[in-house]
Amino acid sequence: MVKEKVVIRNLTGLHLRPAGVLCNKAILFKSKIQFLTGDNSYNAKSVLSVLGACVKCGDEIEFVCEGEDEREALACMVDIVRDGLGE
Repeated sequence: MVKEKVVIRNLTGLHLRPAGVLCNKAILFKSKIQFLTGDNSYNAKSVLSVLGACVKCGDEIEFVCEGEDEREALACMVDIVRDGLGE
Protein backbone atom coordinates (compact mmCIF):
# COMPACT_ATOMS: atom_id res chain seq x y z
CA MET A 1 0.00 0.00 0.00
CA VAL A 2 1.24 3.49 -0.92
CA LYS A 3 -0.12 6.90 0.09
CA GLU A 4 0.36 10.54 -0.80
CA LYS A 5 -1.39 13.78 0.02
CA VAL A 6 -2.26 16.41 -2.57
CA VAL A 7 -4.18 19.70 -2.54
CA ILE A 8 -7.09 20.26 -4.93
CA ARG A 9 -6.33 23.30 -7.09
CA ASN A 10 -9.47 23.41 -9.23
CA LEU A 11 -11.42 26.59 -8.40
CA THR A 12 -14.69 24.67 -8.36
CA GLY A 13 -13.34 21.59 -6.58
CA LEU A 14 -14.19 18.07 -7.73
CA HIS A 15 -17.39 18.77 -9.65
CA LEU A 16 -18.63 16.48 -12.44
CA ARG A 17 -16.02 17.14 -15.15
CA PRO A 18 -12.85 16.78 -13.01
CA ALA A 19 -14.44 13.88 -11.11
CA GLY A 20 -14.92 12.13 -14.45
CA VAL A 21 -11.31 12.79 -15.43
CA LEU A 22 -10.12 11.36 -12.11
CA CYS A 23 -12.30 8.25 -12.41
CA ASN A 24 -11.40 7.63 -16.05
CA LYS A 25 -7.72 7.54 -15.09
CA ALA A 26 -8.30 5.47 -11.96
CA ILE A 27 -10.16 2.69 -13.78
CA LEU A 28 -7.12 2.08 -15.96
CA PHE A 29 -5.33 0.50 -12.99
CA LYS A 30 -5.86 -2.88 -11.37
CA SER A 31 -5.09 -1.54 -7.90
CA LYS A 32 -7.71 -0.42 -5.44
CA ILE A 33 -7.58 3.39 -5.44
CA GLN A 34 -9.20 5.41 -2.69
CA PHE A 35 -8.79 8.88 -1.32
CA LEU A 36 -9.27 10.12 2.19
CA THR A 37 -10.66 13.46 3.26
CA GLY A 38 -11.50 14.12 6.86
CA ASP A 39 -12.45 10.81 8.45
CA ASN A 40 -13.99 9.38 5.28
CA SER A 41 -12.70 7.18 2.47
CA TYR A 42 -13.93 7.40 -1.14
CA ASN A 43 -13.56 5.13 -4.16
CA ALA A 44 -11.61 7.01 -6.86
CA LYS A 45 -13.05 4.68 -9.52
CA SER A 46 -16.65 5.79 -8.84
CA VAL A 47 -17.90 9.17 -10.07
CA LEU A 48 -20.73 9.08 -7.52
CA SER A 49 -18.28 8.40 -4.70
CA VAL A 50 -15.96 11.22 -5.83
CA LEU A 51 -18.85 13.67 -6.14
CA GLY A 52 -20.17 12.57 -2.75
CA ALA A 53 -16.90 13.60 -1.13
CA CYS A 54 -17.79 17.28 -1.78
CA VAL A 55 -14.13 18.22 -2.19
CA LYS A 56 -13.57 21.98 -2.58
CA CYS A 57 -10.67 24.06 -3.86
CA GLY A 58 -7.86 24.08 -1.30
CA ASP A 59 -8.92 20.81 0.35
CA GLU A 60 -6.20 18.26 0.95
CA ILE A 61 -6.91 14.66 0.05
CA GLU A 62 -4.76 11.58 0.55
CA PHE A 63 -4.67 8.93 -2.14
CA VAL A 64 -4.25 5.34 -0.96
CA CYS A 65 -3.44 2.74 -3.60
CA GLU A 66 -3.13 -0.98 -3.01
CA GLY A 67 -2.41 -3.66 -5.57
CA GLU A 68 -0.02 -4.87 -8.23
CA ASP A 69 0.34 -1.48 -9.97
CA GLU A 70 -0.06 0.69 -6.87
CA ARG A 71 3.00 2.88 -7.39
CA GLU A 72 2.06 3.73 -10.97
CA ALA A 73 -1.54 4.36 -9.93
CA LEU A 74 -0.50 6.70 -7.12
CA ALA A 75 1.87 8.66 -9.35
CA CYS A 76 -0.86 9.06 -11.98
CA MET A 77 -3.51 10.19 -9.48
CA VAL A 78 -1.22 12.75 -7.87
CA ASP A 79 -0.01 14.06 -11.24
CA ILE A 80 -3.48 14.59 -12.70
CA VAL A 81 -4.66 16.41 -9.58
CA ARG A 82 -1.57 18.64 -9.60
CA ASP A 83 -2.16 19.30 -13.32
CA GLY A 84 -5.70 20.54 -12.59
CA LEU A 85 -7.76 17.55 -13.76
CA GLY A 86 -8.19 18.89 -17.26
CA GLU A 87 -9.22 22.41 -16.26
